[in-house]
Amino acid sequence: MFIDCHVHLDSFSDAEVGEVLERARQVGVVAVISAGTTTISSVRSVQLSAIYPGFFSGVGIHPMDIQEPFTDLTYQQLRDVATSSEKVLAISEIGLDFMDGTPDRAMQYHAFRQQVRLARDLKLPIVFHSRESHTEVLRVLREERAYEVGGVMHYFQADLETAKRAIDLGFYVSLARPLLRLPHLQEAAARIPLSNIVLETDAPDMPLAGYQGQRNTPERLPMILSMLAELRQVSEHSLAAATTANCQRVFHLS
Repeated sequence: MFIDCHVHLDSFSDAEVGEVLERARQVGVVAVISAGTTTISSVRSVQLSAIYPGFFSGVGIHPMDIQEPFTDLTYQQLRDVATSSEKVLAISEIGLDFMDGTPDRAMQYHAFRQQVRLARDLKLPIVFHSRESHTEVLRVLREERAYEVGGVMHYFQADLETAKRAIDLGFYVSLARPLLRLPHLQEAAARIPLSNIVLETDAPDMPLAGYQGQRNTPERLPMILSMLAELRQVSEHSLAAATTANCQRVFHLS
């Protein structure tokens, strides 16, 4: 049994979501957590969670999607969406992105801090995005007391020291496609405490090797698990059990 802790399935039609979940179920992926990137996509994810038993949601605004200042109204809109269903498990996907061409950093910082506060307000874990911004993301999380709710460092591809810093703040590390191709990440993944690892596909983005040109889907999750099992020299069965239990723990899933 597997849980894909981070996907974006709101762009699929209702029928496509059903097909994607069925294909995933056939390889052992029994649940997905679909992150919001805007208020609209968050609403869509919550709507899909009402249709499919194995579909859970995150609510949040991605740093790449911040087009205007985050206001009190934005906060209330997200809060209303997050409290509209018991299947909302996280404030996700939020964070900072310092790549060239990304939105105004002042607006990013403000939106990030406000959404961390929303997570603490609702006692929901945080799933955070961190691209070329690890030091600043971890600083904001510490200053905003994100350790009170914990969560997941999404799409991890940094080094062991960064993983330790995130874990020390009460966060889990989510491994995805980069594990299949980055030697430094493979070295880190072999040493990150297993009790702090979860798995994701980030579907439908980031196709895996051999599937270029196709939308990534949760059925590819076992490929990531297989690589991690090889790196850690443990059985896939025991690794699946451990990472699934970790995911259940951080997202309070029974």
